[in-house]
Amino acid sequence: MKRILTKETVDKVGQEVLVSGWVNTRRDHGKIVFIDLRDMSGLLQVIFVPGSKAYEKIADVRPEWVISISGKINSRPEKMKNNKLPTGGVEMEAVDIEILNPAKTPPFEIDKDTSNVDEELRLKYRYLDLRSDRMSKNITLRHDAIKFIREFLYKENFREIETPYLTKSTPEGAREYIVPARLYPGEFYVLPQSPQQFKQLLMIGGIERYFQIARCFRDEDQRGDRQPEFTQLDLEMSFVEQEDILNLIEKLMVELVEKITPEKTIVQKPFPRITYVESMKKYDSDKPDL
Repeated sequence: MKRILTKETVDKVGQEVLVSGWVNTRRDHGKIVFIDLRDMSGLLQVIFVPGSKAYEKIADVRPEWVISISGKINSRPEKMKNNKLPTGGVEMEAVDIEILNPAKTPPFEIDKDTSNVDEELRLKYRYLDLRSDRMSKNITLRHDAIKFIREFLYKENFREIETPYLTKSTPEGAREYIVPARLYPGEFYVLPQSPQQFKQLLMIGGIERYFQIARCFRDEDQRGDRQPEFTQLDLEMSFVEQEDILNLIEKLMVELVEKITPEKTIVQKPFPRITYVESMKKYDSDKPDL
């Protein structure tokens, strides 16, 4: 039997399926055991009833064990439906279970909000932190945003082009990370602070519209508003005016917010604009926190 994702079970009522993932929570109600199984698509409630082969194997299973479960998908009783979950209208009655990997008790509760867990502890057990709902949502949001940006720019006739990560030193506003060249003793590459020169070469080369989701590296002091490496949307256009750039980016941001976070409201469209002089007078900065 081929494994399916938990979110796909909503269309499998009455069918026997195979799901795999991590035990998110376990609840014992008398002789009946309930497990919420977690995979990349969400959660699925699984019921283990006495007399089944699965029930005999579930005794020692605890949160974060990795298991595969085969069972029948049933509709939940109306009063038992959970509208907060995509799979809240169904549940699986387990027939058999395979324990793929047992787990020790985690150092923090993964099924709870981990934002208040000590950061050093979360970083030490990063693979566990990544399983949390908070981190999963952050990663999914990032994925969805990047996917939307790509598709938006493709429609605007941009070409996605990767530029080199190893280049020669061209100092900008920060220190560079230096990489020794093994074949050329005494010579060094650097990691780029931005694709600035490469994208200008692309414009000269006739590409006209370029973009990439670029990784940038800057050897800066550790501060709250600095990162040694970060990702940015990098783009360049030929034969355009300033107004063309402003309009394109505003259109991108508006459509991105409306698509990815429809619950949020853009208060003012088109975006209000201020001059550099106005910004300095009002905020004493050319990058006010609006």
